[in-house]
Amino acid sequence: MTVVKGEPAPEGADDTGEMTRGGPDGDGYVPSERRLARERHRRARARRATAVAALSTLATAALLYLIVVNAPGWPRTKETFFSAHYAREAFPKVLEGLWLNLRLLLVCGVAVLVLGMLIAIARTLRGPVFFPLRVLAAAYTDFFRGLPLIINLMIVVLGVPALRLQGVTVDPVLLGGTALTLTYSAYVAEVFRAGIESVHPSQRAAARSLGLTSRQALRYVVLPQAVRRQVPPLLNDLVSLQKDTGLVSIGGAVDAVRAADIIVGRSLNYTPYIVAGLVFVALTIPMTRFTDWVTARMDRRRAQGGSL
Repeated sequence: MTVVKGEPAPEGADDTGEMTRGGPDGDGYVPSERRLARERHRRARARRATAVAALSTLATAALLYLIVVNAPGWPRTKETFFSAHYAREAFPKVLEGLWLNLRLLLVCGVAVLVLGMLIAIARTLRGPVFFPLRVLAAAYTDFFRGLPLIINLMIVVLGVPALRLQGVTVDPVLLGGTALTLTYSAYVAEVFRAGIESVHPSQRAAARSLGLTSRQALRYVVLPQAVRRQVPPLLNDLVSLQKDTGLVSIGGAVDAVRAADIIVGRSLNYTPYIVAGLVFVALTIPMTRFTDWVTARMDRRRAQGGSL
């Protein structure tokens, strides 16, 4: 069955005059002139918006460039912060130090997730017998969320070796990773706790009615839902952790930041800091975009009534 142009849409057609062949449940349709015109208008509007955005971006970039290069101190700034010679010298050494940052990110990320989950579970345990555990978990999160990370690093990296404890490492990499884990596990614990408390109590009650114990209900019903809901904020914390691994350099660990600092101390040129910063940005941007994609995907599924 087809649509005859110039005649009203027959029964089963939509408000655009389109009709599926073989009835409303057919496998094809004939688009109306109205729909074709509307699609052409949308494509033209999208092309126009893209062109305007590109032109405005180019104009803004050109304006910023002119302001910077015409500044009175630009020649000296260019020599001090944007030297091609020192950039070529620093780049391989910064990349070599970056391997330490990546290893810290991997190890500390896993440790933070495990410790944060345990602390969150401790804070959500029910019953008076678990009151001391809940208090300790709350005190831990309050203390390390309030303590600046740089101070925590100094206390652990510089204070622990001063104690001269037998069997305790003095490796700045291990001590720096421990400080990062202590701080970030407090933040991640609150993320997990928010996810656990966002699960409706009826989910736990339904699990118990099916014969599951409290531990089984938490493991098989509550935690899977809580973790899925908190994926975006967890990824954001991972992005922050990736940047903060550079702070372990305060203890002498030769990571990307420390490698740049060594060259700066020798040359008194700050270009290596710019190189190290750009390397971290190059790592952070893909992780940030991935986080945005995951967040948007979950929002779309939630809006459509799908599972998270």
